[in-house]
Amino acid sequence: MSRVLRIELRRSAAVGSALGLAVIGSLALYFADGIMFSTGWMHLAMSQRLYLVLLWPLMLAAGAWQARREHRSNVGELFTSTPRPVAQRILPTLGALAIAAVAGYLVMGLAGAAWIFDTASYLPATVLVITVIGALALVAAAWLGLAIGRLLPSPVTAPIAGVTALGLLLALPMATESFRWLGLIISPMAEMNMPGDYATVPGRVSAAQSSWLVGLAATSVLLLVSRTSRSRVAAVLPVAAGLALSVVVIPHENRLVYDAVDPVARELVCAEGEPQVCLSRAHESLLPEVTAPAREALAVLKRLPGAPTQVHEDTYAYPDTYPEFRTDTVLLHVATNREGHLANRANVLTDVLTGAFSGPRTCETYPSSADQLAAAHWLMGTEPVAPKPEGLGRPDLDYAFEDVSVEATKVWQQLSALPEEEALSRVAALRQAAVQCKPAEGLLR
Repeated sequence: MSRVLRIELRRSAAVGSALGLAVIGSLALYFADGIMFSTGWMHLAMSQRLYLVLLWPLMLAAGAWQARREHRSNVGELFTSTPRPVAQRILPTLGALAIAAVAGYLVMGLAGAAWIFDTASYLPATVLVITVIGALALVAAAWLGLAIGRLLPSPVTAPIAGVTALGLLLALPMATESFRWLGLIISPMAEMNMPGDYATVPGRVSAAQSSWLVGLAATSVLLLVSRTSRSRVAAVLPVAAGLALSVVVIPHENRLVYDAVDPVARELVCAEGEPQVCLSRAHESLLPEVTAPAREALAVLKRLPGAPTQVHEDTYAYPDTYPEFRTDTVLLHVATNREGHLANRANVLTDVLTGAFSGPRTCETYPSSADQLAAAHWLMGTEPVAPKPEGLGRPDLDYAFEDVSVEATKVWQQLSALPEEEALSRVAALRQAAVQCKPAEGLLR
């Protein structure tokens, strides 16, 4: 059997399919929307799943094209006259296409891994699960293509199947808008776009997707070996059972992946030494870039009474997962660039200082951005400049930062004209107003 499988790998569509998956998948990762997986391994696994919208139709078409081989060679009658079971005869083809699907998908993953290997530190087991389901989806696509190609042995079957699959995958989110959980079962790429830094895929979602895909693969195999109309009808049972089990397993809520948060990814990991500087486990590799400017900012803040003594990452996660607010801690927002390094490295010092004038998220009143920036620069003894929104991917927001800088400069000039003790007392009052959720307007003016 191994010799037959090797021959099948060489002579079938397996090698071409694997190369197509690897090349198209890698190009999609790097160029379809820029490098969107630089945050870490979870982002890479989810990005791979997102681009199944291209790879799944490709593998379906490859399977349909491969199925026409017997029809093109006119050996169908010869094979049916031999005592060799149909299942045994098609097993090498199934195995070759499955190996091609898995190999191409893994090469795509390795291409992405090469980009983040030295910057991504947090590797949860869920990444492996997400990757396995992605590979399973491609195997199911290849086997379904074989079944379709056998039932409809036409030269146009493969391209039509591929284009139709692409259209259905693109239309599925709109078609299941009211029942997103159903679209999430059927489409393994659903809700995989734009994940948060602490995103994950719930285990029940993965279990539901696995049930559906295994049922789809089993149905495809049964259609391949079926010879009668009755057996073909019976072949639908595995996919129906898989879908029914998936409906039972998956939570019937919308935005299951968008709202899912990995609590381990949000856990804080601290740099050695004092004062304490901590980042989430997902951003642990950025600690060397954050620690020095964060500690420099804490040293500047010592001029304030009751000044904060540590910096923690702001581990807010959509939609309503907030870090604990503490008066002795500054919360720092952390963003990565396409290389996986700190996007706002030049602004860490200013970000920590302005963060000291922020209060709990539950506050209804809080200092304006201009007052925060003015107070921070007064403590540093430098004139305010507009912080660039690096890492946000929104150059159209430059004007907003410029406006804040202009207003902050006016406030800073007023503070600088005051005696130092008076100015310091106003800055301290601004911080107290922020942490106590009291009105802060006019405290610096």
